[in-house]
Amino acid sequence: MTVKELSRLSSVTVRTLHYYDEIGLLKPERVTEAGYRLYGRESAARLQLILLLRELEFPLKDIKIMLSASSFDMKTALRTQISLLERKKEHLDGLIVHAKQLMERENVMDFKAYDKQKLKDYEQQAKKNWGNTEAYREYEWKTHDQGDAAKENAADGLMAIFAQMGEIRDKSPASPEAQEKVKTLQDYISAHFYTCTKQILSGLGQMYVSGGEMTENIDKAGGYGTASFFAEAIKIYCK
Repeated sequence: MTVKELSRLSSVTVRTLHYYDEIGLLKPERVTEAGYRLYGRESAARLQLILLLRELEFPLKDIKIMLSASSFDMKTALRTQISLLERKKEHLDGLIVHAKQLMERENVMDFKAYDKQKLKDYEQQAKKNWGNTEAYREYEWKTHDQGDAAKENAADGLMAIFAQMGEIRDKSPASPEAQEKVKTLQDYISAHFYTCTKQILSGLGQMYVSGGEMTENIDKAGGYGTASFFAEAIKIYCK
């Protein structure tokens, strides 16, 4: 098949197929003397796999690494990604319910990104990582008399800040609005958890984009990309 024929077969634009060739993701099986790219069954099968992985939200650079690695296990990769997408589906289902409630003009304020068990898990992880630090001792002092409800309210407050940041993620992370939200976050952490110095804030920003549940929860609160946007805004703020 020519690149145009493969484009018609797959509904992938010719420009995209050219780009896949340029980055080494999908090379033609041969190129004619006149410079025409030609693709066969093997190319079409690889493209089908690429499109599936793209639909499952794998980045192109990861797909290239995965498909070229001899140790690549498709089932493991798919199982992990499906699990992530199922959590995103649950989040979207919750947003739909929330939006319908707002349409009915119900007074709804819900930032329940953390359940009680997650709060306990995060506390244990924090103690393991920072138990000997002054910041963690301050956190324990501030929260030792708090019940689950108070801790959930504190977590909800964080989620509210992340949600507000998500609303302006189309702006520059250096914008006054974004920088103001970073200051709001710093002040909130200092008031409810521990004194949030710029050094600590910088470390938090790196954690926000480290992947896992923390990144997912921030993106759940503010929309996809909020965690990376907030991390970049924190980096600018701390400079």
